[in-house]
Amino acid sequence: MEDADVALPADAAAEVAAAQQHRGRRARRDAAARQCRAFAPRVRRYGLRHLRDGHAAGDLMQIVLLRVLEQLRAGKVREPQRIVSFVFGTCRMVLHEWQRGELQHERALELAAELLPPADIAPAPRLDERRVADCLGRLAERERSVIVLSFFEERTAEEVGVLLGTTAGNVRVIRHRGLARLRGCVEGAPP
Repeated sequence: MEDADVALPADAAAEVAAAQQHRGRRARRDAAARQCRAFAPRVRRYGLRHLRDGHAAGDLMQIVLLRVLEQLRAGKVREPQRIVSFVFGTCRMVLHEWQRGELQHERALELAAELLPPADIAPAPRLDERRVADCLGRLAERERSVIVLSFFEERTAEEVGVLLGTTAGNVRVIRHRGLARLRGCVEGAPP
């Protein structure tokens, strides 16, 4: 019997069709990836020329290539042979959207500035330095050392831990408890 005389079962025919369709999708996906690799440097240069910022040019490149891929996959590109024009038209559209968004943002800020009442900026309460020094002196030696090293010498918990022979976690606990005691003393009744 020849191959032409043998008919494939329905399941096998469906499998063959699915395999061909899968290969077609993979081929289209690979072609789209190649196009992205080819257009990425050109779109980035376009962004650098118009935005004069490397990060913004990179953002533009990603957005444009993503939109182009979406349109290609959805079959919405009418003339695939003019893909270069489509890519750079998308670049122009994205830049226009960004500029329009910036203008809208500026208008919203101006409107908010007109509508909001001026902020009532009250000066910060003045601390009684003698009282703070007195309360600091009343703390346990270890708490006082941790607070002084942390806030006056601006050392990290790790550095304070090395100096005092303890762990950074223990330093944070001591600092937290010492600050609570210091705050209670400063806000409490006179000494």
